[in-house]
Amino acid sequence: MSTPQQTRTGTPLGTLDVDHSDAEYRIWLKEAVRKVQADANRSADTHLLRFPLPEKWGIDLYLKDESTHPTGSLKHRLARSLFLYGLCNGWIRPGCPVIEASSGSTAVSEAYFAKLIGVPFIAVMPRTTSAEKCRLIQFHGGQCHFVDDSRKMYEESAALAVETGGHYMDQFTYAERATDWRGNNNIAESIFRQLELERFPEPAWIVATAGTGGTSATLARYVHYMQCDTRICVADPENSCFFEGWTTGDPDVTCDWGSRIEGIGRPRMEPSFVPGAIDRMMKVPDGASVAAVRALEQAIGRKAGGSTGTGLWSALKIVAEMVADGRTGSVVTLLCDPGDRYLDKYYSDTWLTEQGLDIAPYTAAITSLLETGVWPE
Repeated sequence: MSTPQQTRTGTPLGTLDVDHSDAEYRIWLKEAVRKVQADANRSADTHLLRFPLPEKWGIDLYLKDESTHPTGSLKHRLARSLFLYGLCNGWIRPGCPVIEASSGSTAVSEAYFAKLIGVPFIAVMPRTTSAEKCRLIQFHGGQCHFVDDSRKMYEESAALAVETGGHYMDQFTYAERATDWRGNNNIAESIFRQLELERFPEPAWIVATAGTGGTSATLARYVHYMQCDTRICVADPENSCFFEGWTTGDPDVTCDWGSRIEGIGRPRMEPSFVPGAIDRMMKVPDGASVAAVRALEQAIGRKAGGSTGTGLWSALKIVAEMVADGRTGSVVTLLCDPGDRYLDKYYSDTWLTEQGLDIAPYTAAITSLLETGVWPE
């Protein structure tokens, strides 16, 4: 959309004065921001579920259930923040498409908000993205633009923005700065508020997984800001660079393959990942992630995506350490999105065979922990 330009003449002492005010655009902008903020008011806070552990351990394990958002995942919070950030910066304009590089869940949520404010949406995604996520993007009015190499999503998204005159949202750059980490009902503030009446209201650890790095940055910054003793652990899947970049201090580390665990893991260190803010990282085998989500279904009757399994595996490892050390307390991780998006993947034995994944050793480890309190070596 072109912006009217007014040059005011007759200004004193040769002052140049150019006014880009656009009354029609400001009316549209106010209404778009109102709609996005109203969505937050309509959405009740997400639940904090308990994973059953033996009472004698004196340890409580919780999952923050982000699957109950209107678009079914943790990324609903991020998409709302990114849209508000883009709107208030003047980057999102009426009639111009929003473009995003995404492995699926962020694109589903952004398609929802694009439809809410009436702008087109294009998701640039790996061709291997689950069919259910593609269906949901299209359900919310978005288009799917596929790439064969996930490392090319960034360049393709930027090129599409230039070609269409749209805005490349770029979650991997702006996720950590679009979210208000001091409060304003972010995920960290919500967790601590919901724990207030629990026996261990300040968790010993919060475990997150990293796709953009925005969630881990928000959690870490909040606990530092609130002067809490809570530590932040980030669980990273196979074929992802966050763990290697964090342990080596190399921001330029890359890998040649995309993550099999949709929604997390990146082939490069993303700008939104803030290494210095977090305390600990774990590299989790993909087989362990799948075993953990299947164990979650047995424990609480809920299916979840693979990213939930990555975080849950790491949380259970921390629980095992606390049992071994005789420590009590609470641990929180995230239920990122529902498992019905991945029935043809993480819940399919055929897919496991095709991927060469054997989850039996990891399933046995979880069973051993829950029965004996001992984490097998």
